[in-house]
Amino acid sequence: MTFYQQLIGTLRWCVELGRIDIHLPVALMAQHMAAPRVGHLDQIFHMFGYLKSHERSKLVLDPAYPQVDDSHFIQADWSNLVTRRSHSGIIIFCNRAPIIWYSKCQNTVETSTFGSEFVAARIAVELNKSLRYKLRMFGVPLVGPANMFCDNNGVVVNCTTPESMLKKKHNAIAYHKVREAVAQGTIRIALLIF
Repeated sequence: MTFYQQLIGTLRWCVELGRIDIHLPVALMAQHMAAPRVGHLDQIFHMFGYLKSHERSKLVLDPAYPQVDDSHFIQADWSNLVTRRSHSGIIIFCNRAPIIWYSKCQNTVETSTFGSEFVAARIAVELNKSLRYKLRMFGVPLVGPANMFCDNNGVVVNCTTPESMLKKKHNAIAYHKVREAVAQGTIRIALLIF
């Protein structure tokens, strides 16, 4: 068990150092650290084999500003604002460079993709908030809101339309956290079109 935990720790450092291609498999295997089985250890060895055969993989950082179509974002007047476990995957880019990647099983069990997407959106808002704070502390000027793309149209509509009402009370914290960030203008949300 200790050997398995050491291998997971090594793989987590690989992810931290930029190997985001193995982020999801490492997160899934880390769930079994308390009681790993032989099959789990075999999968860890497969990951190390993958890293060895793809050792030249690298992140390419593009300093150019991304071209974002503003027509995907809904603008609204926020003046009258009243106030089964999914896996969240989030990548935060600064310009075109991926600087934060997050992949984790959600703590709550949601009965719909709407609820799990709202939980993921809340996590993304919190990561964005801490990143904006760090950048301000470094003296980096922040221009405009962060662009957040979501693949659930219901979440996009409920976040961007002030008159929309929350029908699922158990999503209240995530719902209000995301809507507050949109209303403040720190984030704007659009539907991710594949």
